[in-house]
Amino acid sequence: MDTDTRFELVSRNLQEIITRDELRKLLETKDHPRGYVGFEPSGMMHAGTGLIVGKKMRDFADAGFHFVIFLADWHGWINNKMGGNMENIQAAGEYFKDCFTALGLPEGKVEYIWTSDFVDDKDYWEKVVRVMKATSLKRTLRAMPIMGRSADSVDVESAFALYPALQTSDIFHMKLDVAAAGMDQRKVHMLAREVAPKLGFKPPVCLHNSLLPGLQDATLDGIFDEDETINKTIRGKMSKSAGKGAIWVNDTPKEIKEKYRAAFCPEKLVEGNPVMDHARLVIFPNLGELNIERPAKYGGDLSFQSFEELAQVYSKGDLHPLDLKNGVAAGMTELLAPVAEFFEKKPDNLAKMRSLKVTR
Repeated sequence: MDTDTRFELVSRNLQEIITRDELRKLLETKDHPRGYVGFEPSGMMHAGTGLIVGKKMRDFADAGFHFVIFLADWHGWINNKMGGNMENIQAAGEYFKDCFTALGLPEGKVEYIWTSDFVDDKDYWEKVVRVMKATSLKRTLRAMPIMGRSADSVDVESAFALYPALQTSDIFHMKLDVAAAGMDQRKVHMLAREVAPKLGFKPPVCLHNSLLPGLQDATLDGIFDEDETINKTIRGKMSKSAGKGAIWVNDTPKEIKEKYRAAFCPEKLVEGNPVMDHARLVIFPNLGELNIERPAKYGGDLSFQSFEELAQVYSKGDLHPLDLKNGVAAGMTELLAPVAEFFEKKPDNLAKMRSLKVTR
């Protein structure tokens, strides 16, 4: 595969690349760059993780990357995920592995690494200390939004201040060329790029995908970025904190349809319409088209081959919100069908997750 093809594969459907020139040079000089995405195992997986990040990881693997899915169990412990119970956090990690396998990322195509694999290594903790010595407490606390915590949080556990140093050190310890994540993780990636030259490490190329919004007109409380556009995106992202607006990868077709029918979806509105965002960020990148079934008396079936085509028709009022909702729900159901099939055959980790109390 030539460099241009690899570059297109890796860069497509991203919101931000830091920097495009560095990415191109990396692909020109390395056949198998090392990249990663990190996850706190913290409950049921939502569609943004499974279908946006999951697809992006397939792109990386197809472009020749040695790609790591990092299961950040210690980070989740610090962040009080799953009640701060490490056994439960690790159970959630095993469930995450099942979900990604079901969605086309089996072990062998990607590598799974846990924070627990590092914590007995003195060199890892040396990196953590060096990172903390190379930056101020104020700069560290500015990265608090990577934990899903508002930047203006003040009465917090001291352990929270360790989190950005751990995440930065993960990048250096795994000798990564690329750090990939959603836009809500960009602050720690910028921290890694800032301190890398001071500590003799190579700054990572940073690739950031858009965040999938929740389906309700609701937002998280707090300040997550100085850029108001990015802040608004993070506040509106799909999360366990706004469960009614989240599509979980284990939702049944009936649940998916009901959630979209109840979704915020103003007529003719494209920007700020979460159902349109789900079409743009999930349906078109994964299926390549959006099919709308509707009775002949309402104009008959429609098929859109691009989001731009859909946006033009919807903004004119030529597509009813309910028809849009039904079409996106059908596409989401199709995409998540392999997950249901997988867990019918291997139900244990899903059953374990459903028995546990999920926090945050």
